[in-house]
Parts: sequence; C-alpha cells; structure tokens
Amino acid sequence: MRRLATGPIAALVAMVVIWGYSWVMMKVALRHAHPFDFAAWRVAIGCAVLFAVVRMRGPKLTLRNYRMAALLGFLQVALFVTLTQWALTFAGPGKTSVLTFTMPFWMIVFAHFILGEKMRGAQWLAVALAFAGLLLIVAPWQLTSLTGSLLAVAAGAVWAITAVISKKWPIAAEDPLLFTAWQLLFGFVALALVDLVYPHAPIDWTGEFVFALLFSAVLATALGWWLWTYVLATTPAGIAGLNSLGIPVIAVLASAIQLGERPPALELAGMLAIGLALAVLGWLGLRRG
Repeated sequence: MRRLATGPIAALVAMVVIWGYSWVMMKVALRHAHPFDFAAWRVAIGCAVLFAVVRMRGPKLTLRNYRMAALLGFLQVALFVTLTQWALTFAGPGKTSVLTFTMPFWMIVFAHFILGEKMRGAQWLAVALAFAGLLLIVAPWQLTSLTGSLLAVAAGAVWAITAVISKKWPIAAEDPLLFTAWQLLFGFVALALVDLVYPHAPIDWTGEFVFALLFSAVLATALGWWLWTYVLATTPAGIAGLNSLGIPVIAVLASAIQLGERPPALELAGMLAIGLALAVLGWLGLRRG
C-alpha cells in the first residue's frame, strides 16, 4: 500500500521539478536558435521518443480519432509551444512561466461560457487574485514589457481553450500516451512548415544548445508527459492540479539562481498574487478529491 501512495507523489514531484527547470533550459536554448527552429526540434525529438515507448509496449500505433489529435496538435502543441518560445525571447523564464500558468483561470472562464460550468465560492476569489496579479505583471502602462507578457498570457489562454475542448469532446477510448504522440506529430508538421517558410538565422549547434534541447525534448516533453499521464491516472484531481502551483515556483527560483532574473517589486507582487490564487484552486481541488 505504501508503494501505491508514494509512487504517484514521487512522479508528481519529479514532473514539477523537470517542467519547472525546463523554462530555464528553454531560455538557454534560445540563445543559440530561433524559436521556430527550437520548437520544431524539441517537438520532433519528443515525438520520436514517445512513439518508441508506445511501440515497445505493443504493436498498435493507430488511433480511432485523428481529427481531435490533429486539432489539439495544432493548438496545444504547435501554437502553444510557439507562443511560449517566442515569449521567452522578450522576457525571463520566471515571468513567462507565471503568466503561462494563468491557464487554470482562463480555463474556469472558458468553461463557464463553453461548458456552462458556473463559478462558485472561492473560485471567484482565485480568479480575482489571478487577474490582479496579471495586471501587475503585464504592466500595460509600461509598453516595453508588453510584448513578451501578452505572448505568455496568450499561451496560457490557448492551453486553457484546448483543455476545455478536450472536456467537451473527450477521447476516452484512446491510449493517452499514443494520443499524445500523435498530437506531437501533428504539431511537429505545423511547426516544420512554419520553420521552412519563415526566414531566420541557422542554429548555432553548441554543446550548451544540445544539452538544453535534449533536456527540453527528452525530459520535459517525452518523460514529462509520461509522468503527467501516470499522475492523472493514480491521484485525485486536486493533487494532480498542484503542478500548476509548483512549476512556476521552480521556474522563478531556478531563473533567479542560474540566470540572475530579479523581478521588480510590482512584478513580484503580481507573481505572489497569482501563486496565492493557484493555491486557492489547489485547496479546492484537494477538498473535492
């Protein structure tokens, strides 16, 4: 019984650390590559690793529903990854990760209008805190910080709308890992096409770039998604949802230590407000669990 209890928690901790630190690795990789190049390579390697894992588990590599995999691949993979990589060229990993992880609040709003899920009680408090924090971080009165902030917020909104789409038209009969591999494949096709038609400087294949690419592709993309699938299958939704609180914390701390990112006072206050809002949502999820 103890192994059943500690295994999912260990997987959750590993996933939070990997995904949190991956924001720093992505920022490092973008020193040597254009966001389109890095996004395409990252998704291609992660896709290949996932298909290899699925192939070792059994011979089946086909889906019943390719249309949903294509839709989520174009949105959740290609568009989301492009927006996050692009945002990192304008802002630091800590700020970008916090703004991207406004996703749970966008999801509440979209679910309210698309799925008819009503916001109740403390959810209103969480959303209010999140938008107050969002305003402090984005700082629309400072136009120099606006581009990266808006790209990161857009990434969170895209992630949220794809999650709502998945809830509206669930794919219960598909193997989660195989479905994720196909999503990555469709996403890679879109990213590769954009990469080919958009002129930019070639990749500087340094050792630092290769390490950051492999970390982002193998650990953050392939292993991270496998851990997420395992956590979702073995823990209550509230515990699984705590990743949205832990990942930005790791990203902010790692960025401060490794890259020297020091948010100004207003940004830090905004991050704390969003962190508190995420904690409220995590607490609500634990109560439901």
